[in-house]
Amino acid sequence: MSRGRACVLGATGQIGRAAVRALAEDGWEVTAFSRGGGRDGAWGDGVHAVAVDRDEEGALAAALGDGCDALVDMVAFGREHAAQLTGLADRVGSAVVISSGAVYEDERGRSFDTQDEPDGFPEYPVPVSEAQRTVTPGDATYGTRKIALERELLAAGDALPVTLLRAGAVHGEHCRTPRELYFVKRLLDGRRRRVLAYEGASRFHPVHVSNVAELVRLAALRPASRVLNAGDPQAPTVAEIGTAVDEVLGLETETVLVAGAPPEGGIGETPWSGAHPVVYDMSAAERELGYRPVTGYVQSLPQTVAWLAAQLDGRDWRQAFPKMVRNYGEGLFDYAAEDAWLERHDRKA
Repeated sequence: MSRGRACVLGATGQIGRAAVRALAEDGWEVTAFSRGGGRDGAWGDGVHAVAVDRDEEGALAAALGDGCDALVDMVAFGREHAAQLTGLADRVGSAVVISSGAVYEDERGRSFDTQDEPDGFPEYPVPVSEAQRTVTPGDATYGTRKIALERELLAAGDALPVTLLRAGAVHGEHCRTPRELYFVKRLLDGRRRRVLAYEGASRFHPVHVSNVAELVRLAALRPASRVLNAGDPQAPTVAEIGTAVDEVLGLETETVLVAGAPPEGGIGETPWSGAHPVVYDMSAAERELGYRPVTGYVQSLPQTVAWLAAQLDGRDWRQAFPKMVRNYGEGLFDYAAEDAWLERHDRKA
């Protein structure tokens, strides 16, 4: 018996692929919307793929036709997309929308938007609950656009119940900015020493795509207007992540720990690095949805590492992951600078 029709917008992205599969396996009749109208090899034949550009006037409404029971939106940003979704409320039973932990700010008004400023990295409670204060809605940054989206959608809750999932550091296959690349590429390049700032103790709560997909699946079954964190069962330190990647590849790496911020040139700065831990409270999702994680970080890592190695095989990392370059810069793998710093470090030891 079908659970109803579910439409997934942004279906061929990293989270979308997993969400389509989870919903289809749970008995939904799934229509996968994406700009290219493509398919994932893991989807069953029952998934219907449709090319839709949401930014084309009237295109999403036309694709929805008579509507759906659940609309899952992976690619919603800002007030304009909120208005688009609420404008379809008469044809949508409920919605599940991906938001981000980037909406949170600390008691001093620091957030991910201020992290590059002196003493600008946010110091949140451990763990951060959904009641934590948030940035001011706006159009300037990723975080301000996401909270603007949230506010508009929650205000329309009577017409369109929406679950907003504040995702942590998403990981797994098909990621355009895979943080694990930091360790995997070094090992594949024969690097056997690494430098970690903040003594390798930084924590940035990860969430595997299958865990986000499980939250999507559960939220679609229990429509309501709410915000929920989305995270893995553990939030490992960056040093623990590095050790776990070593173990997957069967290699050993000497780790040089730096007290405090990265030295000159960002040596020892990783995609998880920060002066304070970022750990999300998952108790609300457990309580409201009965959420139980599908996997943990370490358990999911072998598949992620294998996928990364395959993407790098015979390709420059900048070609394989151009968005990684845009987000983190080419200095992410500046081995010459690392070696020069390590030489000076060794002379002082």
